[in-house]
Amino acid sequence: MTESFVSQPFSRRNLFRGGLILGAGLSLGGVTACATPTGKPGPDTVSLAMNRSMVSLDNKLLQFDAALTVQRAVREALTTIDTNLKVQLVLADSFELVAPTRWLVHLRPGVTYSDGSPVRVEDVDTALRMYPQVSGSFVGGFFPEWPTVGKIDESTFTLDTERPVPVLDYLMSNILITPAAQNVPEDLQDGVGTGPYVVTESDRGTGNYSLARNPTYWGAAPTVESVNIRFVPDESNRVVSLRSGEVDVIDAITPDAADQLAGLAGVTVERVDGVRLNQLFYNFRKPAGHPLADPRVRRALSYAINGNALIDQVMQGAATPSRGVVPGILDGAIETGEYEYDPARARAELDALGVSDLELKIIWETGEFAADTDIMESVLQMLSAVGVRATLQQFEPGGDISTWRQGKAGDWDILGNGYPSPTGLAVTIMQGMYAGTAAKEETRDTYHGYIFPEIAGLIAKASEDTDPVSRKETLADAQRRIWDTWPCLWSFVPKTVIARRNRIDGIGLRPTNSYDMAAVTLRS
Repeated sequence: MTESFVSQPFSRRNLFRGGLILGAGLSLGGVTACATPTGKPGPDTVSLAMNRSMVSLDNKLLQFDAALTVQRAVREALTTIDTNLKVQLVLADSFELVAPTRWLVHLRPGVTYSDGSPVRVEDVDTALRMYPQVSGSFVGGFFPEWPTVGKIDESTFTLDTERPVPVLDYLMSNILITPAAQNVPEDLQDGVGTGPYVVTESDRGTGNYSLARNPTYWGAAPTVESVNIRFVPDESNRVVSLRSGEVDVIDAITPDAADQLAGLAGVTVERVDGVRLNQLFYNFRKPAGHPLADPRVRRALSYAINGNALIDQVMQGAATPSRGVVPGILDGAIETGEYEYDPARARAELDALGVSDLELKIIWETGEFAADTDIMESVLQMLSAVGVRATLQQFEPGGDISTWRQGKAGDWDILGNGYPSPTGLAVTIMQGMYAGTAAKEETRDTYHGYIFPEIAGLIAKASEDTDPVSRKETLADAQRRIWDTWPCLWSFVPKTVIARRNRIDGIGLRPTNSYDMAAVTLRS
């Protein structure tokens, strides 16, 4: 399940103490190991090696963004977000705001599931009732409220809300549609979809899946006949597999690996600016009187982290420092400040606040972001340099970190996590991370206990505002207030990076760390 690094030997720790903290240029590799996948893909097959386990082909709970490529190869939504972060129609052929609280939607004619059954209005209605019932739902945090379906005829319906939701067409790109009779309030392990591929084999335990072309797909037929998805958590094994031709595409690679692969014949590395905010987020469920309940302590601790060194020397420039509480690429994002490295100030402010002998537990899941272990080991040393003792606890993919995150298992102080905005909108990620309420906390559906009613109120106001100008002004106000609460020890915005063999073409990598599998082609 988990393993504490305190009890593990780690020979590079002294190197960090004398190197990264003091400014020497060091770069570290991975430390875990896993079996390498075997067997090269056939001439009509694409093989993907993913750094995190595909425990589901649904997205009610499964939240890492690279899974979108596979999930939406099987199941589709009414809309999607394209490479320019604009909404495009998929299962709907019209999606129109006809009143402040009503959208009129028409299903695309002729669309069927892979079993030949038609997509029905009832399927949309059921999906919108299933997602809210999932405790700790990733998608659920994006919606200020859930719309209800009003059926007009067999292909036309309304989406109604009590208050305006002017970006509902963007939000509905996250609701994957499944036949009503097969949908349940949990991540679906099988079942049919409308996508260009169908599932032929699945193993939730290993995270391995096989897909075959859907012969009844309603859209342009994909040219790739089959897709194999393999879970390969160790980066070195993913790189070796790509070099040998055993896999065609790998994701979540470190700068070291990207530089190595970029000079290799037959391989292309693709990079785009991402919509994901990677953070070391504080646990806001601490009781009053705990040091971390004081924003002054949270701010003081942030001065211990040399973020520029982490980006330049560990990530080798494959990320940008956060200058706000959401990624700058998002529509509506503003700059609110920067993380400053000043360990002397960190210690002085902690002393002034009477904080001594502070012990912190940092948790994260393997593969949460590239070079995660190296980053966490570095952070441990930086905190140690200002007299803060930290322990690291790493969870394996598919483990029980979700119960820890919800405060239902062990205690922790800082979480290493990534949070995307799959809509490309600042309001979406703000709704998911910073709009917590006491009611949401009763079901542990806040973001780690982050509850500030004034901030939640501003986000709610912006979510309802149909005027783009005033909406952005309200969002700007909310972002400044969020920054002043010091929610993170440190955060950064990673670039989306994949490497592919050149026999693969047509990958239009999106900022959401996904691409349209139906558009992928194989060179002869």
